Amino acid sequence: MLKYTEMREKIKKIPPLVKNIADTLIKAGFEAYFVGGCVRSLALHMKPKDWDITTNAKPEEIQKLFPHSVYENKYGTVGVINDTDDETLKVVEVTPYRLESGYSDKRRPDEVRFTSNIEEDLKRRDFTINAMALALPGKKGEEYELIDLFGGQKDLERKIIRAVGEPDNRFNEDALRILRAVRLAAELDFKIETETKNAIKKHSAHLKEIAQERIHDEFVKIIMSDRAKEGIELARETGILKYIAPELEEGIDVEQNKAHSFTVWEHNLKSLEYAVMKKWPLEIRLAALLHDVAKPATRKWGEAKSDWTFYGHDVVGAKMAAKILARLKFSKKSIDLISKLVRYHLFFSDTEVITLSAVRRLVRNVGPENVWDLMNVRFCDRIGMGRPKESPYRLRKYESMIEEAMRAPLSVTALKIDGNRLMELLKIKPGPKVGQILNILFEEVLDEPEKNMEEYLEKRAVELNALSGKELENLARQAKDKKTAIEQAEIKEIRQKWWVK
Repeated sequence: MLKYTEMREKIKKIPPLVKNIADTLIKAGFEAYFVGGCVRSLALHMKPKDWDITTNAKPEEIQKLFPHSVYENKYGTVGVINDTDDETLKVVEVTPYRLESGYSDKRRPDEVRFTSNIEEDLKRRDFTINAMALALPGKKGEEYELIDLFGGQKDLERKIIRAVGEPDNRFNEDALRILRAVRLAAELDFKIETETKNAIKKHSAHLKEIAQERIHDEFVKIIMSDRAKEGIELARETGILKYIAPELEEGIDVEQNKAHSFTVWEHNLKSLEYAVMKKWPLEIRLAALLHDVAKPATRKWGEAKSDWTFYGHDVVGAKMAAKILARLKFSKKSIDLISKLVRYHLFFSDTEVITLSAVRRLVRNVGPENVWDLMNVRFCDRIGMGRPKESPYRLRKYESMIEEAMRAPLSVTALKIDGNRLMELLKIKPGPKVGQILNILFEEVLDEPEKNMEEYLEKRAVELNALSGKELENLARQAKDKKTAIEQAEIKEIRQKWWVK
């Protein structure tokens, strides 16, 4: 058991907005306990991602105490709304003690009944570490009350995920708990207790009964955890990955060509691991995991080099990734980005051969807003191959070429006057003179941007038009040389930034 002094320090971390809800219930004569993940997080010195309170008050009694609330479900949960920008505090769920029975669809109870007994409520919960209830001082004197019927504190200390009661019963009630156990193990770096793990393996097929939207939420949490690689491995070990992304399992024991040190399965996981280490966002992590998903389907033996080939795995992989993500109910925006990153992850990067126009074409294909994400996926791919560096000289050079290709070009089109206006103003026909005057004007504007006004430019154009052909030619050449020098200086700065020549 936690000592009072320890618990008192943990209680101090409960936000006032949440404490006030519990206090309001207690002052009205009801019981109020913090339950579930928030108690677990407090015990682990982690910031709770949400707050749940359970009480012996009925939904209508809760709503009477909290007019600014919502109640739109059959489980009795009332969402108390707080006026705050903190997403973890905007809605605090307050639920009556309840009993559940009958889970014919393996997803939700057939019957929900309210009870006055907190102990009965805790018996229906999923894992021991989520089945503790904490009451603040005030309910019974000045002492806190921690109810831990199933050894949740001990399992926290041992870093164990254990089902409450009989694991078979818990997973038959809600099959999503099968995936949640894996997610918690990944998030917390815990082990799943043997009996619980065996029950997961036994009931893994029940995941077919679960809505993909619910699977999506747990899957995302696994991918966004610091141990996403281990989470995916555990999902495979327990037999549930084949109900989430079976395409990934096709890479198990699939050898690659001589450039790779690992199988397709190992390579994809190591690529994901690197994305996690770099704390990159969801889309990059998923692209890293899925970038070679089509290799098993495209694998062929190449007699010429006596090695395996995977021609077209980038194109096929993009389609497969889109299919997987659509099945898991990802947004169209995420699917489009991830499939695009998979499609173009194999871009040709030999900077001794590639041209700037080819780099521009890649930027155009993947989108300037996505090109740096693509480079990050490439780094994941490289590390996943067993290479020691994410960004050798060649890739740094490629990055400099991307920045160079995306650099806004110095152009006379930035002027507040164009060739048509010049010809109209000066009564001249199309010819070299128009370009010469524009280049001279542009050179002046580069030095003094405030001169880029139509009135000034027209006045100056008239003056330049009065010059001799030789004078105009010399000024235009000087302007062109200056523009070139500025561009070269910018390119030099870009290359110095990336430590390349």
